Amino acid sequence: MKSTKLKIQNRKGLTLNANLELPANQKPNYYAIFAHCFTCSSSLKAVRNVSRALTQNGFAVLRFDFTGLGRSEGEFADSHFSANVEDLLDVHSYMSQHYQAPSLLVGHSLGGAAVLVAASEIEAVKAVATVGAPATVDHVKHLFSHQVEESEEKGDVKVNIGGRPFVINQDFVEEFDKTDLPALVKTLRKPLLIMHSPFDKTVGIANAEQLYKNAHHPKSFVSLDNADHLLTKEEDSQYVGEIIGTWAKRYFPKVENVMLDTEGDQLVGHLNIVEDNFTTSIQTKNHTLIADEPASVGGKDFGPSPYEYLNAALAACTVMTLKMYAERKKWDLKEVYVYISHSRKHSDDLNLVLEKPKYLDHISKKLKFIGDISEEQSQRLKEIASRCPVHKTIASEVIFETEIL
Repeated sequence: MKSTKLKIQNRKGLTLNANLELPANQKPNYYAIFAHCFTCSSSLKAVRNVSRALTQNGFAVLRFDFTGLGRSEGEFADSHFSANVEDLLDVHSYMSQHYQAPSLLVGHSLGGAAVLVAASEIEAVKAVATVGAPATVDHVKHLFSHQVEESEEKGDVKVNIGGRPFVINQDFVEEFDKTDLPALVKTLRKPLLIMHSPFDKTVGIANAEQLYKNAHHPKSFVSLDNADHLLTKEEDSQYVGEIIGTWAKRYFPKVENVMLDTEGDQLVGHLNIVEDNFTTSIQTKNHTLIADEPASVGGKDFGPSPYEYLNAALAACTVMTLKMYAERKKWDLKEVYVYISHSRKHSDDLNLVLEKPKYLDHISKKLKFIGDISEEQSQRLKEIASRCPVHKTIASEVIFETEIL
């Protein structure tokens, strides 16, 4: 998964902080937007885990901070529910203009309520998934409304929400009364997945029941057994992402990835110079890889560099060879680490006496063994590490045969 930072300006001129996460091959089939929970941010670990799981199902996921939250501009008092919906609409418009119109909306908690409203206004949205969403928007007012009522101030009021201080006003509170979610869900007519924990102490399970009863088919419900509202356990957020990704496949046409044909060779590499700069697709018979250059030399850093792949081949061959040797000898080798770096070094620095001093390719290989291994065994494993097939290939004279097709 590759994450790209974006800055998106909303209709009020405020800059929203966003991250666009792409599948490993950088070629998403569809786009999704994730709306975070009330007072949270897009950097919440649960949000990242759900996004990561969706990218593994071919989606590009845009997660962003609502106005006044996370790293987005604005004040929290301006982040009332209507403003959240407006942010969603503005983000969707930006993605439609610069990438592709997102067709899946995912929302957590109050973000779930916001995506329901936004989905009703965006034709391009084909499916919606909510996690721990309230059935009534004003459900969240209990978190702070009493603090406003108890205050003698008429303007801004400092309140404590979930142990964090925020400044709000009466307008902020009243905004939550303006949306009738159950009525809206009745008219949504789009595939809806409702996920909720029966043990949610922040937004009770009755909210999921109300939303489900009002929604029309196709609708689905998944119980998040033993999960809390914020999905603080990593396995819960990963599960949510995996379920949404699997469920969404039902409503999005299957897109076959265009596979490069190796034409009988072991692998093929392809670079579209006009569109992809250095980003290179590599295809073996069964696996797809991406190679790139780091941003420091003009690449997009979507994958390892060519020399990193060379190092990777050497590392993999080394540890596999050591595993087979240790098993054959019945040695107690439990784990192997190999650290490899490639560089160019001058023969003088390497204490090599050559007729014509010059720069040479230099590969550093460091080994670490885990297990009950004696010093004598360690030295023998070091010798064997230099005998792996890839090591021997790199170290030997190689004959290249190049032809033009």
